[in-house]
Amino acid sequence: MKGGLSCVGSIDFTLIGETLMFQIRFMMVLMLALSCLPGKLAAQGPRGGDAGEYVILNAQYGTERSHVDVTNRLKELARRDRPFRVNNDSMTTDPAHGEAKVLRIYARGPDGRERMFEFREGSVVDGAQFRGWGRSDWGAGGWSGNWNGGGNGGDAGLFVILSAQYGTERRHVDVTERLKELARTDQQFRMGNRSFGVDPDPGVVKTLRIYARGPNGRERMFEYREGSVVDGAQFRSWGRGDWGNGNDHWSGKWEGEERQERDERQR
Repeated sequence: MKGGLSCVGSIDFTLIGETLMFQIRFMMVLMLALSCLPGKLAAQGPRGGDAGEYVILNAQYGTERSHVDVTNRLKELARRDRPFRVNNDSMTTDPAHGEAKVLRIYARGPDGRERMFEFREGSVVDGAQFRGWGRSDWGAGGWSGNWNGGGNGGDAGLFVILSAQYGTERRHVDVTERLKELARTDQQFRMGNRSFGVDPDPGVVKTLRIYARGPNGRERMFEYREGSVVDGAQFRSWGRGDWGNGNDHWSGKWEGEERQERDERQR
């Protein structure tokens, strides 16, 4: 009888021991799997891995006065798929010695509009909000070229520029090509002789007159006095500078087509 009880007890303890070992092994495997999960999710980002809303067009590093294209360098950093700190070392360049710099990433949003993201020197960049970040299959172009971003819908103004003239009614010069250069640099600039590299009528206050075609098909003149700020937000394709190419001609009237017609009617 004792031998029988001893045998049964021995079998029970063996089964219990095997069950406990199985449970311990299962828990160890489960804990190991769970420990790897946060790192994997972090690499994918909060939206499931490169599923951000914004597609990168271009990246610039520096200041408004002095900045360089770092799109390809940003691609290298993005392939590592982890946050990084913005500084001269990570960007491998210092375009403005002794000045605080920024990284500006220009991207296209889900609504098709350009948006600018700014990261000051020393801040951390996390690419979770950008589509294709880890794959770095972006940066193929399309940026407006404006340091301060595309502005009013990314060059979606209502007026198409025909010509730009600088000076006075008595003496003025065509500055259309120079205006294109300024427009590609920034959306806003302060206008004067230095802007255009010419003084067509010394000693006299001059104006910049931009002649454009409106949505109604009529020519309109925009006037900026010497020293004032020009904002290109209202002009279509301002940053791209694909205007004033001769396909649509200015009337050639200093006062503008509409103003001259109005003045003639009032006489």
